[in-house]
Amino acid sequence: MERTIRIGALISGTGTNLQAIIDSCESGKINGKIVFVGSDNPNAPGLEKGTRLGVPTFVVDYGSIIQHFKNTPENVVPPDDFDLNDLLSKQTLFSAHADTETAKAFIITRAVAEAKLIDAMKHYPFDLLVLAGYMRNLSPYFIDRVNTDSDIPRIMNIHPALLPAFPGVDGYGDTFRYGCKIGGCTVHFVDYGEDSGPIIGQKAYEILEDDTLDSIRAKGLKLEWALYPECVKLFAQGRLKTVRMSYQLKNGKKTERTIVKILPPPEA
Repeated sequence: MERTIRIGALISGTGTNLQAIIDSCESGKINGKIVFVGSDNPNAPGLEKGTRLGVPTFVVDYGSIIQHFKNTPENVVPPDDFDLNDLLSKQTLFSAHADTETAKAFIITRAVAEAKLIDAMKHYPFDLLVLAGYMRNLSPYFIDRVNTDSDIPRIMNIHPALLPAFPGVDGYGDTFRYGCKIGGCTVHFVDYGEDSGPIIGQKAYEILEDDTLDSIRAKGLKLEWALYPECVKLFAQGRLKTVRMSYQLKNGKKTERTIVKILPPPEA
């Protein structure tokens, strides 16, 4: 029998994707329930969705932590289990040529904020964490403490572009400005990079001559609200499996990649 999964959610804004997941849980499409809604933004309108649902909500104000570090870095104390060199070696948000101090500041402030997130979340056990418009990159500090089994990722994100094209904060804008004829959205598991984790599902729309950035964003959001619940449902059904694949390239080199395989539905 399919189990009821516990879903935690992190948002930064209005939480429209969160609402789509809530609706699917309430309709029975997803056998799951939201157990908390957290945010990095004290003014996130989407926190009201958690309040109306009757689940706990909380805020970890990243902005104040980052500003505090800029003003008095010596007063920002990382968590006890913090290992700067380990986290720097794992993250792929910064290249080897990036400014070391910038990377260090990012990792330190993220770990401080993420330790507070983890402390808030620990009171509400969850099976899956959905990022529903959460506008902060997660560091290895957070990811490793949520994904306690490396073979079972538990952090899911939705991105407004057809990854691996156009990662980052403005997927629809990047798609439109590039002159693409097709756009879309992607749901993926989160890894140490920026929107680089293994892809679970995608939906696409056509970009017409008379489309504007606003019109393609409207097309994309409509697909997002359908795609995200579909992928959460697959997770709830136990139908998502990550597999490490090795590929032989034409130049003779090999490359490896973790991909998501969608398993067939269980027999009735």
